Amino acid sequence: MGGSFDPPHSGHAHVIEAARRALGLDRIWVFVAGGNPLKKTQTAFVDRFGAAHRRLSGRRTAVSGLEAQLGLRYTIDLLKRLRRSAPAARFVWIMGADNLRDFHKWRSWREIARLVPIAVIARPGANPQAGLSRFARMFAADRLPEDAAQMLKNRKPPAWVYITTPLDRTCSTELRAIMMANALPPV
Repeated sequence: MGGSFDPPHSGHAHVIEAARRALGLDRIWVFVAGGNPLKKTQTAFVDRFGAAHRRLSGRRTAVSGLEAQLGLRYTIDLLKRLRRSAPAARFVWIMGADNLRDFHKWRSWREIARLVPIAVIARPGANPQAGLSRFARMFAADRLPEDAAQMLKNRKPPAWVYITTPLDRTCSTELRAIMMANALPPV
């Protein structure tokens, strides 16, 4: 799972746990992006990484700054590097449904779908749109039913599943707005 994590919050932790349960994953790596080409403002990497490490790491979840350490900017480059480094590993890319709406804007998004299976976890405000996304339409024949989610990690890509789960309504955009509003002097 990757992202800006600006800031990391309970919604991210919820996606991690929902994916772990639904997919039966041994370990989840959280990759904090050095930068996000689709976002204009971000907190410094060192601060986002530290906050993500404190908020999201656990016994079976490791928070990594590998993308920034390697000077990578795009998910496709990170995934290719991981596949070369661990060719026997079975990777699954985890994303919230809010990211699926704009997945077609990611560099080499089709190649990502053909490189690793993808688990999409329900997020507030995105559920109906996620099924109508360019990705969902293009890879409709590769979608597994939710009750087969545990099989995803053993499927050859392209393969994906949409996981419905109770929603955590926490949102980074709203948290940043609150943080900025509180940083301003009172009017």
